[in-house]
Amino acid sequence: MRQCIELAKRGEGAVSPNPLVGCIVLDAAGNKISEGRHEKYGGNHAECNALQGVEAQGGTLIVNLEPCSHHGKTPPCTDLIIEKGIKRVVIGMRDPNPLVNGVKQLREAGIEVIEGVLEHECRRLNEVFVVNKTENRIFVAIKTAATLDGKTATANGSSKWITSESARAEVRNIRKRYDAIMTTSATVLADDPEMEHKTKIILDRNSRLSGNEKIFQQGAHLVRGEGGITLLNELYELGIMSVLIEAGGRFNGEMLESTDKIYHFIAPKITGDNSAKSCFDFRKITDINDSLNFQIDSVKHFGPDILLEYYPK
Repeated sequence: MRQCIELAKRGEGAVSPNPLVGCIVLDAAGNKISEGRHEKYGGNHAECNALQGVEAQGGTLIVNLEPCSHHGKTPPCTDLIIEKGIKRVVIGMRDPNPLVNGVKQLREAGIEVIEGVLEHECRRLNEVFVVNKTENRIFVAIKTAATLDGKTATANGSSKWITSESARAEVRNIRKRYDAIMTTSATVLADDPEMEHKTKIILDRNSRLSGNEKIFQQGAHLVRGEGGITLLNELYELGIMSVLIEAGGRFNGEMLESTDKIYHFIAPKITGDNSAKSCFDFRKITDINDSLNFQIDSVKHFGPDILLEYYPK
């Protein structure tokens, strides 16, 4: 299943709004004979790519997501699995799409189905798809980078570079996972970033941008108005299934309660300056129990820096 997950990841940035899926086929003796993945939206599903031209009678098919059982842009994968004589299907997680009932169809055909293998990892892999299908809304993530004392820039705006090149390379990888990235005019004016991505959204509440900034050189969508939930809903209606916010502490703070995931890079530096800019700056509290609570899901190292990935608790 881990191999299926790694295969599926190769579709990041190419398959949305479809899920990331990888598939491996074993012969009757348990030897791997083929693999496939969903390569691009509108293309063959992973199971179809794995089974093409393969003699799989009596074999096992392993896939991170329940095979589809309905007609969409492609025929049902369950029909092909049955036709190929597969005797066992191992699934990471059920498909949250209510139109899919592949497990039932496979079992009715006499195929053994084993479910829930590395289910947590499989759900994390397709967390965007799960939110889209179960809550009918856009998936929102925030990326921030800070020092050990939680500062994203000095009081005068100096921030290049808080983290190492290794960490910044990972940021570029993270961006590929999202349909769009979003920032604000305040960040553009402070940092003049390029932010490589095919869909860039800049929120300019007070018409502060000239249009000559670097971020516009490769194309960007400028949005006037207040943003927030209304803007997120509008993006979803336009077919944008996920957005990564890269902004300053004020906007990050405003969006916290609408956020599904946070990527928090931490560099081993201390500013020691209480007037420096913070990651999340949106309210004042007098009781620590009024803090928003999160659950850390993973800790990863990139050069001297660490990346915390966490979710609302």
